[in-house]
Amino acid sequence: MQPPARLGVLCLALCCLGGARELWSGDHEWRKLIMVHHWPTTVCDEAANNCEHPPGYWTIHGLWPDKSGECNRSWPFNPDEIKDLLPDMRLYWPDVLHSSPNHSIHFWRHEWEKHGTCAAQLDALNSQRKYFGKTLDLYKELALNSTLQKLGIQPSVSYYQISAIKDGLVGVYGVVPKVQCLPPRPGEKVQTLGQIELCLTKDLQLQNCLEPGEPAPQRREAGPGGAPILGLEICEDGPVLYPPPKETGH
Repeated sequence: MQPPARLGVLCLALCCLGGARELWSGDHEWRKLIMVHHWPTTVCDEAANNCEHPPGYWTIHGLWPDKSGECNRSWPFNPDEIKDLLPDMRLYWPDVLHSSPNHSIHFWRHEWEKHGTCAAQLDALNSQRKYFGKTLDLYKELALNSTLQKLGIQPSVSYYQISAIKDGLVGVYGVVPKVQCLPPRPGEKVQTLGQIELCLTKDLQLQNCLEPGEPAPQRREAGPGGAPILGLEICEDGPVLYPPPKETGH
């Protein structure tokens, strides 16, 4: 005897719900979100990529839950869901290593499948449109580029002290960020500023990235399009280069 159609639909819905709960349990639990900005000049230098016309401003690397990845492999990226966001995505969240629009699509797919499917545990981020849209909103609200400029911290061939950058950001945002650098290579004198992370609670309120006494994680994250980014680590106290954008030929 065949079950009534409505019962069959109910069973399917319960199975799907159970599957979703399973996907978001255990290792996929997370505590905070990390809003990651990176400096294109350093990204290109780190990847040994000349990069055609990289932006001369901080761009989005991603919005990452702190302890999870690839939470739902059955939820593929669909660029049609973010069509209205594409002008801002290309401006503020580009694949800085590759100028082709197709490569940016690959980059966004990587960010959604690795991080977005985990962030989607929050109602505010539970669709591709919400995840990418809210990340863009946070980028604009945090306004890292203008914040650094107002602090008098601009790209320069002269060095800054890491403490001056951190203290300035704490003074503006009221929380401790995580500042990452590319360590000096042979022949280089100082580390190079590469990435700034600002952390948020599940209510999307700013919080310290590192609490007193908490060890600093040395997180290795893929770069745009999944390219390996091997050198970034927590900046050491002392001088740092905030490199100006390189001149590109016409």
